[in-house]
Amino acid sequence: MKIRITNFSVELDDDRNFEEIISARLKISPKKIRAVKIIRQAVDARRYKNSKIKFNYIVDVELDGNFTFRDKNIKKISAEKIETLKTPSLPKILNSPPPVVVGFGPAGMFAALTLAKAGMNPIIFERGGDVDSRTKSVEKFFHGGELDENSNIQFGEGGAGTFSDGKLTTRLNDDLISAVLKIFVEAGAPEEILYLQKPHIGTDKLRGVVKNIRKKIIELGGKIYFNSQVTDIIFDSEKISAVIVNGEEKFLTDAVFFAIGHSARDTYEMLNEKKIAMEIKNFAVGLRIEHPQEFINFSQYGEDFKNPKLPVADYFLTYKDLKNNRGAYSFCMCPGGQVVAATSENFQVVTNGMSNFLRNSGVANSAILVTVTAKDFGGDVLSGVKFQRNLEEIAFELGGKNFSAPVQTVGDFLKGRAESKNFLTTPTYPRGWKVADLNKCLPAEVSATLRDALIFWDEKIKNFAAADVVLTGVETRTSAPCRIIRHKENFQSISHAGIYPIGEGAGYAGGIMSSAIDGIRAAKNFLSSGEI
Repeated sequence: MKIRITNFSVELDDDRNFEEIISARLKISPKKIRAVKIIRQAVDARRYKNSKIKFNYIVDVELDGNFTFRDKNIKKISAEKIETLKTPSLPKILNSPPPVVVGFGPAGMFAALTLAKAGMNPIIFERGGDVDSRTKSVEKFFHGGELDENSNIQFGEGGAGTFSDGKLTTRLNDDLISAVLKIFVEAGAPEEILYLQKPHIGTDKLRGVVKNIRKKIIELGGKIYFNSQVTDIIFDSEKISAVIVNGEEKFLTDAVFFAIGHSARDTYEMLNEKKIAMEIKNFAVGLRIEHPQEFINFSQYGEDFKNPKLPVADYFLTYKDLKNNRGAYSFCMCPGGQVVAATSENFQVVTNGMSNFLRNSGVANSAILVTVTAKDFGGDVLSGVKFQRNLEEIAFELGGKNFSAPVQTVGDFLKGRAESKNFLTTPTYPRGWKVADLNKCLPAEVSATLRDALIFWDEKIKNFAAADVVLTGVETRTSAPCRIIRHKENFQSISHAGIYPIGEGAGYAGGIMSSAIDGIRAAKNFLSSGEI
């Protein structure tokens, strides 16, 4: 028989093997246990009086024989239900051109995979390079070389997520989550992502994973063109009929999935010129903060912070500025990682965070952000882009006009001065750094909220805002600064048929998982609509 045990907790200092722990929980002989599969694992580090850190599990156990259990947390289950990415098998209309996918980040990748599995032979255009050539471009820039404006941290195979922590968490409660995770595992991701509460792949492993998904799409009949930017689109009676690539080559199509990413500013401009329906969207801007990873581990785990069973710790912090009606929060926290040079345009400085799978750099970093709205940047639909560019250009100036980043201690930031070089950790931003007042590269209202937030967070995590903690600026590419408006029902643009805005760049997702799911949903809608 097969059972599922829920609400199953194991204390950190319990050194028995897992089967022994389960047999004790079930009060049966270990010999009766045929197999154990972890469905969910989470660390419970909440501090109650005399409580210990625990691992909370959901496990499936296959038993030799039939048993009766009077525990509500133990239930007999049938054969395992495996979520798969199912796609309708529909005949193609004779001579109908294949669908086009613009961008090969998570949304474009999973839209293309869904279309390929349905026999649609999608054509993918990615402005950046394949993951290997892209990595070379990124490393060259990190070590002082020229910026490739089309193949960098933001653009190229795998999208911005390829050079990140590779987090696979999402606030969505969607039945496609397990299907996406399974695809990642089949492409080379570690199996633990299937059950960990906070799964991640890491940028080092993610590069191989996206390459394998690309190979799968090609095996299924898809085609991908790197270093190929869609620079124009052609309509026939407000329905898409073709795309122009690199200003030259014309490809006929009646369906285009725009998975352009949140930094494709020239594509936003092109779509706006073509009168594609778009709107201003709120986003957030701020700085990166860095701490020794052991400090974060201790803040979360206490005296057990060096226990090898525990994963490197992270945090999530929020603050509400009631006076100015703004929210502040930590974002894209990268345990054991580094701050990276994330600009995609010359004469600008942009930061982001990145971690390898082992998260073993010894330094934790996170964005600390404040929300901004149309009241801050106003104007037309692309005013958010102009707002971002302005902050990035100021950061470039403050950093010395050579892609070095402006840095400052928290103590100086709170006092509005730029004097100290006594950093708790050496700034990890790879292009070098220069001490400057980061208040100057943020709007005054944003800086004020961020200063109050730091003081508030210092009460939550003691010494989080210690005077020698390092800040690096500026973080602006947190989400799309505009939204390409689509119908809720069919995922198509409300102004032009055949255009499917998807993922983070279209304003409908935030992160790898939600973007992948959005791409799948749009592709499945296209397949089931009959509009092939």
